[in-house]
Amino acid sequence: MPAVTADAVLDAAVELARAAAQDVAVSPDDVGEHLGVVTETERVVSHRFVCLARGYRGWEWTVTLARVPRGRTATVSEAELLPGADSILAPPWVPWSERLQPGDLRAGDVLPFLLDDDRLEPGYEATDDEDADALAVVELGLGRERVLSARGRADAAERWYTGSHGPTAPVALTAAAPCSTCAFLLPLAGSLRTVFGVCANEWSPDDGRVVSMDHGCGAHSQTDVEQGPSDWPESEPAFDERRLEMVDLATEAPEAAVDLATETPGEAVDRATETPDPAVDLATEIAEAEPGADVEQ
Repeated sequence: MPAVTADAVLDAAVELARAAAQDVAVSPDDVGEHLGVVTETERVVSHRFVCLARGYRGWEWTVTLARVPRGRTATVSEAELLPGADSILAPPWVPWSERLQPGDLRAGDVLPFLLDDDRLEPGYEATDDEDADALAVVELGLGRERVLSARGRADAAERWYTGSHGPTAPVALTAAAPCSTCAFLLPLAGSLRTVFGVCANEWSPDDGRVVSMDHGCGAHSQTDVEQGPSDWPESEPAFDERRLEMVDLATEAPEAAVDLATETPGEAVDRATETPDPAVDLATEIAEAEPGADVEQ
């Protein structure tokens, strides 16, 4: 395709293009200096002007001019405001169903129905046999039209395991024991039973949430707080109750029994003539007194 040559008539019609831009602008002052001309095709060019309107930094007024073959007069085809290289633009439009992210759903919001959801697969379908349907729905609990597919289970397992309730969470890295050994873990049913469970400990930050078996926290049922050092200085007790004095009863006989066995005849006489007890003397005096006599006490 041959290159398009510049058109002298259209390139020189700068003021015509400026006037067209001022006609569509809110104010003529919104049209700034001329930025240049772009040759679109044969006998068609676009003049660009700076936009000075507030809120449109980087935008450009673009006026397209054209002329007929062998004509010497330029004609305005269109004038519009277009974004430039430095203009501020809104992000590309995304459909609502694709823009919604996990966690955005609030009370009263309803998600659109997805007929072809690869996370789901058909569940039990009713038959004409009432007994078979009752067995499937009531006894086996297969009354749902759709259930999780293998991909749906795999996506959920990966999301839970790599999230904040898996083994790499900061609270799990500092835990002393995993959730698999905790009494507060309620295992899930089905194929995810060996990997996940639900925490039932109200003191745990994961209470009521699905956690992996190798997750953990400080509220484990078998852990305890280590005893810290006392704020008071340690000193020896005044009386140590833990220290026992061993006594050999065979070698510790009563002293009185030893003295009686080893005393001499003279020591026995001296012991017999020792000063009597006053109570004994009073009893002897009363026994020897004549009837009717007074006894001094």
